[in-house]
Amino acid sequence: MQGDQTTFILIVAAVLVLSAVAVWYVTRRKRTEHLRERFGEEYDRTVAEHGRGEAERNLEEREKRVAEFAIRPLTIAERDRFSEEWQEAKALFVDSPQEAVLRSDRLLGTMMEARGFPVGDFDRRYEDLTVDHGTVARHYREGHDVAVKKDAATTEEMRRAVKNYETLYEELVRDAGTGSDELPQSATPGAAFGEEGGTISQSPLGRPVRPG
Repeated sequence: MQGDQTTFILIVAAVLVLSAVAVWYVTRRKRTEHLRERFGEEYDRTVAEHGRGEAERNLEEREKRVAEFAIRPLTIAERDRFSEEWQEAKALFVDSPQEAVLRSDRLLGTMMEARGFPVGDFDRRYEDLTVDHGTVARHYREGHDVAVKKDAATTEEMRRAVKNYETLYEELVRDAGTGSDELPQSATPGAAFGEEGGTISQSPLGRPVRPG
């Protein structure tokens, strides 16, 4: 009888261990699939650099960190100002390619700060950007790699750097004007939902228009 109880206990223990291993395996596989899907090429690059375990912990830390940021779209006024500065930076390329690259690099940092990204060192900005903008983050890194070379960079490398920077610039201004601070302040919540017989139509830009 005692032998049967011991056998039963061992069987139950084995089942529990196998169940725990199965749960761990499925959880890890789902985590890997999630991170690979979200980060794309950045997942592969980070794994190649650090190994899968450390890489996945690093990527999860990025997600948690960025989730706490107050990221917002640029306002129309900010977009217009940055657009002028961007065109000025590109125009410098004819006479001073290096200055054009350096000014573009600084401008993108300013734009990211305006949108709510903390502005620390480049590596941290790059990591934060990869969470939701993996493809343009790669272009940003490639451009920055040329910027830090300074005089050692060829004209063709600097030309590609400006093109890579432009990819990020376009992403940063893409949704300008869609933030809550761009909506008319006079519109009341009740009117927006048609209360008290009020109705709200929309302009061609999708903004609420109060009937006259």
